[in-house]
Amino acid sequence: MNHMAANTLSAETLATQAALPDTRGLNLYRADTALRALLPLYMPPDLLAHLEPHLDRLGLDITTRLDDLAASADRNTPILHHRNRAGQDDQRLEKHPDYVALERIAFGELGLAAMSHRGGVLGWPEPLPPIAKYALTYLFVQSEFGLCCPVSMTDSLTRTLRKFGDPDLVARHLPALTAGDLDGLAQGAMFMTEQGAGSDVGASTVRATRDEAGNWRLHGDKWFCSNADADLAMVLARPEGAPAGTRGLGLFLMPRRCEDGSHNAYRIVRLKDKLGTRSMASGEIALEGAFAWPVGRIDDGFRQMTEMINVSRLSNGVRAAGLMRRSLHEALHVARHRKAFGRRLIDLPLMRRQLLKLILPTEQALSMTLYTAEALRRADAGSNEAGPVLRLLTALLKFRACRDARKVAGDAMEVRGGCGYIEEWINPRLLRDSHLGSIWEGTSNIIALDVVRTTRKLDSARALERELTTAMDARPTIPPDLRTDLDTALARAVAAAAHAAQDASGERHARVAASTLYHAASAAIMAIEATDCAARGGDDSRYTIARLIIRHKLTPQDPFDPGDAQAEEEAARILLDREPTG
Repeated sequence: MNHMAANTLSAETLATQAALPDTRGLNLYRADTALRALLPLYMPPDLLAHLEPHLDRLGLDITTRLDDLAASADRNTPILHHRNRAGQDDQRLEKHPDYVALERIAFGELGLAAMSHRGGVLGWPEPLPPIAKYALTYLFVQSEFGLCCPVSMTDSLTRTLRKFGDPDLVARHLPALTAGDLDGLAQGAMFMTEQGAGSDVGASTVRATRDEAGNWRLHGDKWFCSNADADLAMVLARPEGAPAGTRGLGLFLMPRRCEDGSHNAYRIVRLKDKLGTRSMASGEIALEGAFAWPVGRIDDGFRQMTEMINVSRLSNGVRAAGLMRRSLHEALHVARHRKAFGRRLIDLPLMRRQLLKLILPTEQALSMTLYTAEALRRADAGSNEAGPVLRLLTALLKFRACRDARKVAGDAMEVRGGCGYIEEWINPRLLRDSHLGSIWEGTSNIIALDVVRTTRKLDSARALERELTTAMDARPTIPPDLRTDLDTALARAVAAAAHAAQDASGERHARVAASTLYHAASAAIMAIEATDCAARGGDDSRYTIARLIIRHKLTPQDPFDPGDAQAEEEAARILLDREPTG
């Protein structure tokens, strides 16, 4: 009797799984054939061998313990308490235990905020290169997005402090900023946005004054401050007598608590009720004479702050790449395991076409993430050539990948159907979180203008073209017809960027220029990767994606032309008809 019931239950379970395919238990590192093929191209063999067990374990954690914790933290948002039980002003944030568990994994087990700044993280004796941090972040964010903001800001605050801060100030705070246990950890934040000065940072009104002892004190309001209860925050403020605009801003490091343990003179007015990243506290801050240390030159604050902003922008792009990958995993899993009209969804022509539209931007973002991480390593190592390229790549990834993530997350939800709209599944959270990247650390217009600005000031577009052309020249096995298309696309994209950089009238085309540069660069990078993968005994499927980019992103489309169905099905066969392990 029990045996028969068990068999019946098993059949029912199998029927449910066929109707509602679930990625729970799927190892998303093993399932990500592209990431596993590309990491050997960007990571030294000894480092990859050392990190692979960590990547593999994280790949399984995504769809099991991380998903469980992230879903709970998203439902149980932080609570701001203004007073203690004795009625005294004693602000504190109550974080749900599952969010704290996520903090312990990200900051402690993985050491994501510390690995660029000290050795010993994940058992590696030296600071890890950017490719390691961003590969792990790309996986972690596929489950939990909100916490990645505090992780990124702690990492970027530490980088900025080390680069510009007084050595004594660095020595005082570096151990806590890179601690591996929550009790000793100091998390970081960036308090920059004001209600009347969002993208126009030069309109900031927060003031910095000196008290009788010569200490700096901050006064005014900051309107959108994520990781609101951070132990240390980088704050832009205008010293008394300083000129207007960004030239008059100073950069300050503000502690949450003073040396005697008392609260610093600022308070969280309220928390934001956000569309996404609900697990992490964002709030409005009132500065009421808060003590802060100056960082670097007091008259060069904005330029110094851009170091933190750009690293945060890069992190936004990486996180968008991870969100797209998780969305694609969900869509492919449903398409491979659900049937309709007697056939698997993935075998239906229209679904195949829609899945290709998800694959294209997802793979672009991955290649741009890995290539940008390598450019960051070279720039940090002192390469003069890598600096302008990194500056441009960061803006391109932030601009395009963050916009693509919104569409990929939405279309992947549609593949799951009605269940994709239900909060018990991950799709709604992916969609809500995907809208963040195009807003924080600069809206799309601001980032497009940054592409134009860095092209104008650093000639970065031509620097990127030279770098990619040299790399392709070193790989003569790139198919000649594809190489011709890539050269043409790069030249035209650089010309478009140069036109937009000429004057204010050209800036009207900044977004088009940014998109074409992104598409041309990613196609060239994929051709380089395909060549190197094939040389290592792997497949050259990224040639196929490069051709799709040229055809669908950089070639005018006739809406009445049905296109080359044979070429499209061949691309679908190469990119869709491989069952991943996991």
